[in-house]
Amino acid sequence: MTAQSRAIGRYERLCYERHERDLALSLQQGGHPKGLRFVPQLGERVVQFVERFCKHHKGEWAGRPLILEEWQRRILRILFGWVRADGLRRFRTAYIEVARKNGKSLLASGLGLYLMVGDQEPGAEVYSFATKEDQARLLWLEAGKTVNKSELLKRHVKVLADSITFDGAGAFFKPLGSDSETQDGLNPHAGLADELHAHKTRGMWDVIQSGMGARREPLMVAITTAGVFRPESIGWEKHDYAQKVLDGVFEDDAFFAFIAAPDAGDDPFSEVAQQKANPNWGVSVKPAWLRERAEEARALPSALNEYLRKHLNIWSQQSTAWLSLDAWTACDPAPIPRAEFEKALEGRTCRAGLDLSSKLDLTALVLEFETERGHELVCRFWLPEDRATDEEAKGRPHYAQWAREGWLALTPGNAIDYDFIKTEVAALAKRYRITELAFDPWGSQKLVNDLVKEGIAVLEPDGAKPVCVECGQGYKSMSEPTKDFEVSVVKGRLRHNGHPVLRWCANNVVVVADEAGNLKPNKAKASGKIDGIVAAIMARSRSIVAPEEEVPQGGFTLL
Repeated sequence: MTAQSRAIGRYERLCYERHERDLALSLQQGGHPKGLRFVPQLGERVVQFVERFCKHHKGEWAGRPLILEEWQRRILRILFGWVRADGLRRFRTAYIEVARKNGKSLLASGLGLYLMVGDQEPGAEVYSFATKEDQARLLWLEAGKTVNKSELLKRHVKVLADSITFDGAGAFFKPLGSDSETQDGLNPHAGLADELHAHKTRGMWDVIQSGMGARREPLMVAITTAGVFRPESIGWEKHDYAQKVLDGVFEDDAFFAFIAAPDAGDDPFSEVAQQKANPNWGVSVKPAWLRERAEEARALPSALNEYLRKHLNIWSQQSTAWLSLDAWTACDPAPIPRAEFEKALEGRTCRAGLDLSSKLDLTALVLEFETERGHELVCRFWLPEDRATDEEAKGRPHYAQWAREGWLALTPGNAIDYDFIKTEVAALAKRYRITELAFDPWGSQKLVNDLVKEGIAVLEPDGAKPVCVECGQGYKSMSEPTKDFEVSVVKGRLRHNGHPVLRWCANNVVVVADEAGNLKPNKAKASGKIDGIVAAIMARSRSIVAPEEEVPQGGFTLL
């Protein structure tokens, strides 16, 4: 297929202009001042290898030859076509940065197979590498699947459990991580880093590169999408260096750089910006699908950074401002008396989240009901009495005021007495059908054990009492319910009945994102307490696991 005509960003254009400028110098009388020469057949050899021997293994093109797009051909022709004065390959490092779904991994796997099979390097050792071997295996698995789809490659190449081998040249292609059993005795011909932005440290990059000293034409390849800005990371280091090489700030004839991204000042939601970041726009990246991602990013603040990184290839900050107070208020603009609100939910099924902070701080319990009106929340908060007094003496009377109004329970002394929490859980379990109680195992285990010991809750479903379920605070447990909770706020499907403590928590929340776009609330970066929102998200996590309609009326079945 052929990509539609598209806009090209500054750094992609500079990549091509660099090539044209060097080509013009090489064709002048006396040749290039540095002895560089462009030999088109060397680059074309790589293009022909990929298109002849490699095949798609998934999606709508599965089983069909891997026919490269013109931008991919240009990259390979430039990267492999240039040689130094001594006839050896010019480029020793390649940095290729494009948005996701542009065929990065497939291109990298084809490169890896060529460097093992077609680069005419005796005993070539090719490694896909990452900080974890599991991550390194992703690109390597792509190569293995490509081999298995190609009758031509399968005649000469074997895909084994932990390596792909080309016995005719004593060459192999393996995944390698810092947790691999051994990194000793490496003699790499090539190293491939898929998604370099996700590398936590530069250790594996240095291990691979330092082992290349005995090779004639070694090559380090990074194919990545933009990530989270961390100035100390290897991903940002190479991105920044690549930009400076293309800008002409650094002169490095051995460093190849290609970056597809919008230009400063481009409207990030425009089709022009999308085209600049997505060279496969109109091929593997569907314009309609990308427009949907843009509209989602317009509506959801936390989706913006993921959209910028993954789909526009723009590096972003890690912290993301989260909930709009206007949207929060619009969810429940006419609160009713709390007793009336809670009475209307009596006897209904719900899930609960318990964010048990230190005994010296705010603790929250939130019940979430899925009703015809949306997600309805019943909240309980506790704080040591001495803490409220101290805050009021410092001119911050909000805790004391909420306690007087009944929104917050103060426990005697300078530490929360967990007996108050146990008593309240027991009382709520009599009013509402709490099927699950999600808790963070860190710091909550004793309270949970006491709840079970006293018959208030259980560890296995019995159809009558809340089932205690662990819910950690990491991305794995929190990302999906965090995003789902936000959607319910944006769409006005959350009923909080104007609870002032919960509103305060909502105003304080900051979420952080990892390189994969997963989200979670971050207490350390928050401007104040966020325990109520954390507890609500924990409750939501159980609704995602077992939606309301999947809970039998006669008893709860753990899905």
